This record gives sequence, C-alpha cells and structure tokens, in this order.
Amino acid sequence: MTAPRLAALTAAPITAAPVRRLTQLVVGLCLYGASMALQIRGALGLSPWDVLHEGLTKRTGLSFGTITIIVGILVLLCWIPLRQRPGVGTVGNVLVIGVAVDVTLAVLPAPAELIPRIALLTSGVVLNALAAAIYLGARLGSGPRDGLSTGFCARTGASLRLVRTVVEVAVLTSGWLLGGTLGIGTVLYALAIGPLTQAFLPRLTWVEDSLSPDPRPAS
Repeated sequence: MTAPRLAALTAAPITAAPVRRLTQLVVGLCLYGASMALQIRGALGLSPWDVLHEGLTKRTGLSFGTITIIVGILVLLCWIPLRQRPGVGTVGNVLVIGVAVDVTLAVLPAPAELIPRIALLTSGVVLNALAAAIYLGARLGSGPRDGLSTGFCARTGASLRLVRTVVEVAVLTSGWLLGGTLGIGTVLYALAIGPLTQAFLPRLTWVEDSLSPDPRPAS
C-alpha cells in the first residue's frame, strides 16, 4: 500500500485546513451517492452492500437512501464493541450518501435499452472509485462499513483482505436472498473498485506537509 493511500485511511485533526477538507468530504460523499444511483439505474448488478440495501428496500418499502442511512447507523453501533472511534467523515458518510442517492434517483430515469444501462453501470463504478478517493482523501474518518472491517482486523488479528472478503460475501448473500440485484455489475465492481480507487487516491489525498510554511529562512 502506498504512503498516500495509508494517509487517506488515517484521520487527521479537523483543525488543519478545515474548510478545504470539509468541502472535499461533502463533495466526495455527494458524488458517492450519485454513483450508487447510476449503478441502480443500470440494473445490471450492484456492489455487495448495495445488493443488501436494495433487498431491504424491496422488503420494507422504504427508499434506497433511507435504508442506506439505517444500515449505516446499525453498522456504526457495531463499532462500540470493536472500540472504533468515528470521525466527522464517518457521521457524514451515514447521512449525506443516503440523501444524495435518493435525490439522484429522483431525477435520473431508468433506461430500458442495454447500451445506456451499460453506460450507467460503468460510469457509476468509475465515479464511485473517484468519489471514495475524494472523501477518504479528506482524512476526516472512514465510512462505517470500512471501519467495521478494520475494527474486526484490529480485534482478531486477521488480515484486512480476509475480513473484508468474509463480510462482503455475507452481506452479498443476505442481500441476494432478500431480492437484491446480483449480476455482471457486481463482478465488475469487485474487480475494478480497488485498482481505480488506489489510482485516484494519491492525487486527492490531503497531506498536511504540503500546506505547511516553508521552513527555510529567507535569503
């Protein structure tokens, strides 16, 4: 893992460059919600967590965004026994993404033809990775779902790859059983999201040293 990616996963004090980083956080979370809506309208398969969200939406009749918020809150409660500490970005993740996805779904039509659906899916996956890099790069705290995986790693000593795989397989299976959309989009997301996010992170991660005054004395 590169240094910028490690920095993006480590929260920094909000007092450092708060306006720039809070703006980056909100923009990233709004785009993340929009990217979820693009994939939903593509109707070719969703990410594991969104398969669960869609399944619960079908079962409860609540909006996709409302379910996203509720699940986020429940996952955040799981942080308590794992001794994880939420940041501003964690709370923002729970609230902003759910609102953004519902707003985008309200204005984005669902095409019937395959080509537009493929375009929505691919653009949604790319935007999702970009948005994740933007909000993680603000270094104001990870989302509740990411924190769940890292919390399990810290408590059990298991690798992040193993824990995340187990969690996402369990989430995906539960969502599919509830009626969530599993398809080629799910496979595309699984294969592309990691490399794409890693490619975007170095360019979008806030680094405190880059904004520090030049320590060299004036000549």
